Amino acid sequence: MIPLAVPHLVGNEARYLQECIESTFVSSVGLFVDRFEGMAAEASGAVGAVATSAGTTGLHAALLAVGVGRDDLVVLPSLTFVASANAVAHCGADPWLFDVEPGRWTLDPALVAAELKTRCERRDSQLYHRPTNRRVAAVVPVHVVGHPADMDALVETARQYDLPVVADAAAALGSRYKGRRIAEMGADLSVVSFNGNKTVTAGGGGVVVGNDPAVLKLVRHLTTTARAGEDYLHDRVGYNYRMTNLQAAVGCAQLEQLETFVAAKRGIRARYDAAFTGVAGLTPFPQPADSDSECWFSGFTVDSPPLPDVAELRARLRAAQVDARPFWMPMHLQPPFAHAPRTAMPVSDGLWRRILTLPCSTGLSAADQDRVIAALREALA
Repeated sequence: MIPLAVPHLVGNEARYLQECIESTFVSSVGLFVDRFEGMAAEASGAVGAVATSAGTTGLHAALLAVGVGRDDLVVLPSLTFVASANAVAHCGADPWLFDVEPGRWTLDPALVAAELKTRCERRDSQLYHRPTNRRVAAVVPVHVVGHPADMDALVETARQYDLPVVADAAAALGSRYKGRRIAEMGADLSVVSFNGNKTVTAGGGGVVVGNDPAVLKLVRHLTTTARAGEDYLHDRVGYNYRMTNLQAAVGCAQLEQLETFVAAKRGIRARYDAAFTGVAGLTPFPQPADSDSECWFSGFTVDSPPLPDVAELRARLRAAQVDARPFWMPMHLQPPFAHAPRTAMPVSDGLWRRILTLPCSTGLSAADQDRVIAALREALA
């Protein structure tokens, strides 16, 4: 079976792990954690970075750091992985779910602007959602499958209402928006995942990046049990969200290869797109003209008819030993968020079942990609 996305461990991973073992620093303190944070900050264009145990825990801490609290609402696209909404819920808040732009699959700026204008009102410098009488606390764009949201438009609207912006950049390290890296796109904080299926991985873990040292200091405080002194004083409820030195060692080795891996991902996307140019009913993943995606995932949307539906294509591909996956079910259809406020969802509802993701590991060989292409051609026939 050619897998969808697996780690490509061809650098200094083993060497750095051995250094950890020999030093005995294998837990949440060590030179590799410091090095990892510095490399992540540099790669994202940030002033600083805070390593975390997962992308989800990083997003939770980032939302707390910008003031999201119990019973608040957080603007969030419905077309995202469940971790985005879970992080909001961990704050005691609820997502306010929005549809996405058809040409980007990311949070629709025009829809956000219209909903904030027509459904909200200011009270004592805070913004309230009139139908639920709940405070709107933040905007969370998601850079879906690596390509950035339209951040200038979203940030402009958020600033108009004094709302902080926390970007879920889980799969976007290496992407550019109008030439800018993820921490340069206007968000107060951005959060990256280093899960095993990401372009660069630490086996797990995440990182929060930003350009305000005071906010980053608060994120670090929250993720290290909110310890305020050597005598074990903890000044608020904190979390043990620290990345281990072992994870950071793998992450450092992977970050050394970031540019090479992103180039490989883009090459994989380009080969798939070229192989199926002109096939009626098959549309490549979006590539907005203002952005350079790191192309975490590759694939197509499928119109059925004239083509078989995605479930049938996946079955045919798996029979040919090619792993192909469905896309995320949107949050407005998920049981934990059934009662969350939401907009109409014509784009998300019409899109998610039609998305077919194809093998795109950074180590995918040309021969294996040829096998995938041949198998998809056969499946389409």
